Amino acid sequence: MSVYMPIFLKLGIGLIVIIIQINIFGKGNLAPTNALDQVQNYVLGGIIGGTIYTASITVFEFMMVMIIWTLLVMVLKFAKQHNHYAKVLLDGKPTVLIKNGKIDVQAVILAGQSASDLMFKLREQEVYDVSKVKRAVLEQNGQLTVIEYGDESPKYPIIYDGQANDDVLVAIDQDEDWLLDQVKQQGYNSFSDIFVGEYLSGKISLTPYNDQKKK
Repeated sequence: MSVYMPIFLKLGIGLIVIIIQINIFGKGNLAPTNALDQVQNYVLGGIIGGTIYTASITVFEFMMVMIIWTLLVMVLKFAKQHNHYAKVLLDGKPTVLIKNGKIDVQAVILAGQSASDLMFKLREQEVYDVSKVKRAVLEQNGQLTVIEYGDESPKYPIIYDGQANDDVLVAIDQDEDWLLDQVKQQGYNSFSDIFVGEYLSGKISLTPYNDQKKK
């Protein structure tokens, strides 16, 4: 029985760490929507699967590896949420596939998509005429976000996690200076004060991180 005790301990520790990570980092582990969540799951599974039956790795060493990995993921997630460049590095950038009713063939190919893939994604959005698409963006999770001519409310936020969404700004023919002015008019100092901002029927609706940040 003592031979199997380290295995049971490692399995128990691994299970606890998975539960803790899901509760700390959110439910993104259950349905990954970005590269970091995917890598986190792969590496975590590899650590547990690769060490649980390896007798040369002690329970203490296993615990230390799990703690280090959890801390590393925490640091990366914090950096991604608070720094635009870190987010781009970790998650990549959305790719514009259609602009002003024209398909960017090279962008589609570089994104690993085919004409069939693109048209299928458009049909999923109930779009059947490319010429009616003002902007179509392939998100990091592979989903296609479409803004048609005449859309008053883009289907994705103009501000998220304290960062301006350049794709929406381009789609509505505005820039960051205009958006920052809108934010300040509502009593906030900068984009970093805003958790999420929506562009709805020509108006900006803001949800701050904390109402106390408001002037």
